[in-house]
Amino acid sequence: MAGVFLTLEGLDGAGKSTQARLLAAFLEGRGIGVRLTREPGGGLPEVREVLLHGKALSPEAEYLLFSADRSEHVRKVILPALQEGLWVISDRYLDSSLAYQGYGRGLPLPWLLEVAKGATLGLKPHRTFLLDLPPEEALKRVKDPDRLEGLGLAFFGRVREGYLRLAEAEPERFVVLDATRPTEALQAEIQRHLLPLLP
Repeated sequence: MAGVFLTLEGLDGAGKSTQARLLAAFLEGRGIGVRLTREPGGGLPEVREVLLHGKALSPEAEYLLFSADRSEHVRKVILPALQEGLWVISDRYLDSSLAYQGYGRGLPLPWLLEVAKGATLGLKPHRTFLLDLPPEEALKRVKDPDRLEGLGLAFFGRVREGYLRLAEAEPERFVVLDATRPTEALQAEIQRHLLPLLP
């Protein structure tokens, strides 16, 4: 594949969407073609509403819906863009499910990874930027909580711990950033870490 696949991860309120937009503008300013996307809803937009604002789901059903969306996202958005030579920036990807449904909801990671293998065709990001934020700060920043954001401090604590464990297991892919820092400082650090990948 000619393109580069980047993801932004972290608790709700960490600033992923803002950093994704700033990063897209930076790359476009250097003449690099970019596809900016997000999960959930990148593959099946109608699923986003069900997952974030619909009625309560079992953790298993929740994960399978995320996976169905991700499967379409990979096949119809991410892979075609990478094959075109674009840089794909996704606000959330598989690591979100491992952190939220795995560590947060308590679903077994081996099962999550087995399902993910088929859903993602084994596609992994070249770099994942984890915007790390204390759960208390994340909850303060969330103004209008969706179904997952309403699960409270203990849940967010487990999710953050999950993210940090995932990052520890793959240090060559993850870049952990302190999301309490100013927006501009975070963006500068993200850009610095991407310099070796730039054409």
